[in-house]
Amino acid sequence: MRRQCRWQWLTLGLGWLLLGVGLVPTAAAEGPRAVASVRAGADESSGPWRSGVRTFRGRAFDACRAPSLDTMRRWQHSKYRAVGVYYGGRARACPHQRNLDRAWVRSVTRMGWRILPVYVGSQAPCVTAHHKKDVRIGRHPWSQGVREARDAVGRAKALGIRSSSPLYLDMEAYNDRKKGCARTTLSFVRAWDREASRQGYVPGFYSSAGSGVRHMEAARRAGVPDLPAVMWFARWHTRPHLYREPVLKARAWHPQRRIHQYAGNVKERHGGRTLVIDRNVVDAPVARIG
Repeated sequence: MRRQCRWQWLTLGLGWLLLGVGLVPTAAAEGPRAVASVRAGADESSGPWRSGVRTFRGRAFDACRAPSLDTMRRWQHSKYRAVGVYYGGRARACPHQRNLDRAWVRSVTRMGWRILPVYVGSQAPCVTAHHKKDVRIGRHPWSQGVREARDAVGRAKALGIRSSSPLYLDMEAYNDRKKGCARTTLSFVRAWDREASRQGYVPGFYSSAGSGVRHMEAARRAGVPDLPAVMWFARWHTRPHLYREPVLKARAWHPQRRIHQYAGNVKERHGGRTLVIDRNVVDAPVARIG
């Protein structure tokens, strides 16, 4: 009985500690309960994806702007079979995407390309990149996350990206050790995830392994709900790997729930066309086009 009582006090103390560092937001911050909740990061008990989710295992590249159809045709001779597309969000670095429309999405899909839709929304209050500081999350992270998730879904539908597709929220590197910033960012991400899931999409998350991904893993271990269903982690200057990332437990976000971005801002030339790209290895959901 004394041991049980001591354990209860330890559990209560841990709950208050996690609340302080931003892993467990207050009830007021969580907003109304979602119709369909997001699984808290996949763990050892995860089963296969629900019917309708399409996955891909192989190499992918992403570029700031969607390449022309001719370039995509020529790059069919490369090792890549999937492409990351920055299709929306107020923090997107290349907002003018002259090639990216519904016809482009349909055409590259017919060529055999798989698409990874990336949404670059508001950034953490403690984002490290100076050029992202004017697009930080505001005072009401939960409601802002909901609004931006609705925008992400609407823009995806406009491109012909159907439900059961992943939508990857891009959160650039931030100082997750700052408690207030971590709390705000986690609230925004959870709201975004919950709303995207409620509308029938698979919420993914892209960030640096040493900040955003580490933060999400700490939240997963704490049992926080409404976390991303897929983890896209950036760790450059290393060999491509999916299930040996140091900050993630081996069975977290496993299987078919990981992307590793292992190199960035590199030039590659295929079929006579050169692009500046990031390189990725993928075992994760890709868009359903219709």
